[in-house]
Amino acid sequence: MFLMSNKKQSITPEDKSPVRTARASDAPGICEIYNYYISHTRISFEEQPVSVKEMEERIGKVQQKFCWIVWEEDGEIAGYAYASPWRVRSAYRYSVESTVYVHRDHHGRGIGSRLYRALLKDLEEREVRKVIAGITQPNEKSVRLHESLGFVKCALFTDVGYKMGEWADVGYWEKSLPGPAGLNKDDEETT
Repeated sequence: MFLMSNKKQSITPEDKSPVRTARASDAPGICEIYNYYISHTRISFEEQPVSVKEMEERIGKVQQKFCWIVWEEDGEIAGYAYASPWRVRSAYRYSVESTVYVHRDHHGRGIGSRLYRALLKDLEEREVRKVIAGITQPNEKSVRLHESLGFVKCALFTDVGYKMGEWADVGYWEKSLPGPAGLNKDDEETT
């Protein structure tokens, strides 16, 4: 359950634009953002645009377990963020992969970091232990965003994707959250 309601709600009093839980009706706006990155960049390794119907299904699937949030401004989706399972094996159940995209016309306004902070707060409340972000290289803006939020680089896979006639590397950044009480090596033992 995502703690913010579906009604418009500001992150901080000075914000004029709300972060809220995504709805199926947001799929067209999310597709507008994401399909640009698919068609014009190597940031996403998808190569075919995603249909509105497919995006509605993706939103619903993510929301069965985690949150998918959007930044809505003047009735338009300016960005979104969500978490999904890192891997399917049960031992990974406290680890997630995070995703954040901001509309190309809204970069540099802090939308991505505010979405990410809201996502991380929600994940902490869900007792997630590890948040993992894959970043196609080079992408200094995304690296700066993640590192500003406490993510640390933990891996680099070279030539793992081929898109737009070039091989691409993917770096991985991780952020530790407290996770479930009593399961962390730093927790005090109780007798």
